[in-house]
Amino acid sequence: MTTTTSHHLSPAFPNRAPWGTAGKLRAWQHGAMEKYLQDQPRDFLAVATPGAGKTTFALTLASWLLHHHVVQQVTVVAPTEHLKKQWAEAAARIGIKLDPEYSAGPLSREYQGVAVTYAGIGVRPMLHRNRVEQRKTLVILDEIHHAGDSKSWGEACLEAFEPATRRLALTGTPFRSDTNPIPFVAYEEGNDGIRRSSADYTYGYGSALGDGVVRPVIFLSYSGNMRWRTKAGDEIAARLGEPMTKDAISQAWRTALDPRGDWMPNVLRAADRRLNEVRKSIPDAGGLVIATDQDSARAYAKLIREITGDKATLVLSDDTGASNRIDDFSQGDDRWMVAVRMVSEGVDVPRLAVGVYATTISTPLFFAQAVGRFVRSRRRGETASVFLPTVPDLLGFANEMEVERDHVLDKPKKHGEEDPYAESEKEMEEANKEQDEDTGEQDSLPFEALESDAVFDRVLFDGAEFGMQAHPGSEEEQDYLGIPGLLEPDQVQMLLQKRQARQIAHSRKKPDTEADLLELPAERRPVVSHKELLELRKQLNTLVGAYVHQSGKPHGVIHTELRRVCGGPPSAEATAGQLRQRVDKVREWATRMR
Repeated sequence: MTTTTSHHLSPAFPNRAPWGTAGKLRAWQHGAMEKYLQDQPRDFLAVATPGAGKTTFALTLASWLLHHHVVQQVTVVAPTEHLKKQWAEAAARIGIKLDPEYSAGPLSREYQGVAVTYAGIGVRPMLHRNRVEQRKTLVILDEIHHAGDSKSWGEACLEAFEPATRRLALTGTPFRSDTNPIPFVAYEEGNDGIRRSSADYTYGYGSALGDGVVRPVIFLSYSGNMRWRTKAGDEIAARLGEPMTKDAISQAWRTALDPRGDWMPNVLRAADRRLNEVRKSIPDAGGLVIATDQDSARAYAKLIREITGDKATLVLSDDTGASNRIDDFSQGDDRWMVAVRMVSEGVDVPRLAVGVYATTISTPLFFAQAVGRFVRSRRRGETASVFLPTVPDLLGFANEMEVERDHVLDKPKKHGEEDPYAESEKEMEEANKEQDEDTGEQDSLPFEALESDAVFDRVLFDGAEFGMQAHPGSEEEQDYLGIPGLLEPDQVQMLLQKRQARQIAHSRKKPDTEADLLELPAERRPVVSHKELLELRKQLNTLVGAYVHQSGKPHGVIHTELRRVCGGPPSAEATAGQLRQRVDKVREWATRMR
């Protein structure tokens, strides 16, 4: 065994990666290796952003442990069948032979370990415990947050791998929205009394972006008018991005994603134009549409065929056929792939550069996993572009790409306060099912989508927002879709500022009567939730109440004066921007009177 493995180690190992993985370890991989070799821990948790190279790090470590007889065999546990095979293939390239088809009984002598799924461990934990007890084993737990997907999976992992000699846990995204403890992960209590996961080595998106390891992501957000019918027969119309109740946002969002409306065709057309631009500098760049269910996925694939004239690769479930289709797409140069919910986290399709987020899943974990499909960098200067509906949660996640989060076990709620990350244990469980079957959830929705249109709304990049609204197909929209596919982050920022300045200058030359869209830059059109709008109105009323006592004027007079000076409708109909402007103005008045 040692001869086979050591033959594949590079001379300067561990400074260099094993042959077959990468030419040289990245700085973070080398740093994580050094920490591991120094501490020699039984359990080690590495948190590294998607696309950073967790597989190379893990296999480098596995090679070292095998070579130095610390362990005699390796078990890799992955979330899906496709990833299990991907791990076995990557390990084989450096001389570690893992059996991805292992089910029971003695392992063939040609193999040095197995690659299995969390579901497989859940079915037969004692089988794997016996293997671990017989020989010194390194267990690699890929995307370990899945060990908390169900109580049975977590318990099975504990039962199977408690005797393991070494355990390496990997994850690329914030852990979980629920409070299920994850096996073999250490939790530390903070000053606030809340226990959070403690990683042994962390390499976040911000650091990876600075190192050129991942691509910068340009988010292109689309608004539009939606109309739907409730079960009661009422027809409701609303605009994506306007403050609405949670239910109304959900229904408007689903209406936008309905393939029979105009929103999806227009966004797919824009995404394809963006892909055309990216392929000028990255000829094999591909696009991925993440759909909610099988019917939508098929409809989106049909739309892509009509728009582009090319057939899209359709991935409906994580079966053998789907796995082969993903591999074929990854190695080819076809333009578009459509997947139900997502191509599983960790699935390696480095040429994906343009994405359409066409699912209603709204957890930070799922969003990070989905965006992680596009950030893997192959050469410096590549950018990723992701198209989104203008939905407050999604725009919030997009603006917080660089925020690193830990798994929180204790989530105390203040009275009446909702935890924005506690929404979705069931949602994530459904999203990461091995089989992406049609769950029938669409049949129970309390509305029927009637019609939709699309409007280019804004670009989000590096926590900042750019652009004024524009019609699909317009020169203004093309200005943003035509940003080159090879740019450094500072060049992206500079180009977006220039595009916005040009759009504003063009708008000022036109008579106000020609403006059929809201012609304000994105920074002056904040997208806020219904709850945030209520808070702004409450804040304004409180300040006006205080100014009543200071000035001696009635409430109504002050509100009327604020409208006269700042413009806009009464407070009940004012936008967030208008309310903020009035808040600032009444504060200014109060300061002058002191």
